[in-house]
Amino acid sequence: MDRIDAMRAFVNVVNEGTFTQAAERLEMSPQLVSKYVSQLEERLGVRLLNRTTRKVHLTEAGIRYVEHAQQVLDDIDDMDSQLNDLQEGARGRLRISAPVSFATLHLAPMLADFQQAHPAVSIDLQLNDRKVDIVEEGFDIALRIGHLKSSSLIAKYIAPVRLVICASPDYLARHGTPKSPSELKNHRYLRYSYMEHDMGLPATEWLTTTGRHQEGDLICNNGDVLIKAAIQGAGIAIQPTFISGDAIAQGRLNVILPECEPARLGLYAVYAHRKLLASKVRCFIDFLDGYFGEPPYWDNFETGE
Repeated sequence: MDRIDAMRAFVNVVNEGTFTQAAERLEMSPQLVSKYVSQLEERLGVRLLNRTTRKVHLTEAGIRYVEHAQQVLDDIDDMDSQLNDLQEGARGRLRISAPVSFATLHLAPMLADFQQAHPAVSIDLQLNDRKVDIVEEGFDIALRIGHLKSSSLIAKYIAPVRLVICASPDYLARHGTPKSPSELKNHRYLRYSYMEHDMGLPATEWLTTTGRHQEGDLICNNGDVLIKAAIQGAGIAIQPTFISGDAIAQGRLNVILPECEPARLGLYAVYAHRKLLASKVRCFIDFLDGYFGEPPYWDNFETGE
């Protein structure tokens, strides 16, 4: 009996739910899959599965064994992939999910530089501000902005994301420049609808305590739109400097109440947990690290660069 083949047959039966479906996935007969599992149980001296005519159920021993078996198989697959990468280098299609505004404003030069360094890697970039399911939707990497919650995924910190409260000089001339958070309650707010939930950022105190959604507020799920509205004098916005930085540097927006800035967020590269990464993923993450500068170049408006 090939122990690895038997282990792979067992894990696929568990994952697929039946011997027939596992056999289809492994491209072998159900009889051979059943034989492998039976031989594995005989070798271990324990029953791993309780079989019925329609389904299989893990025994207590099976529950313990399947987790270790899956890890062993993952390590073998990763080792093979790693050795192939050493021979071939980074290659293949890299599927990336990224936030709309950040990708539109800052990713194109980076991707061009990356592909120049790794010409055998093709990029499939999908822009979406919702939180995608990396595994279910088949992404290799997702770029995310926020305070990330713990999960089974791995998150590599890439750069800080600063949020500023800002408005146009014209708006402030007409409505006055707030000197304290309490004065913000009388102003129009340009609200990013994903701010509190998807980005992991709690609403600022002046939003939660003053009963917002008053007349004149604008809610949108795109930061570019809100910054353009702020430039036109529509109200006060809280937006990342990777969107607002250029307008601030050009004097089209003024930062107000800098002492009340929300806590900084982070830009992260998120990927599924694997001990050994495919070369294309590892090379992309390494390339991202430090690419945007420290501090990031979009914060250079403070130095006039």
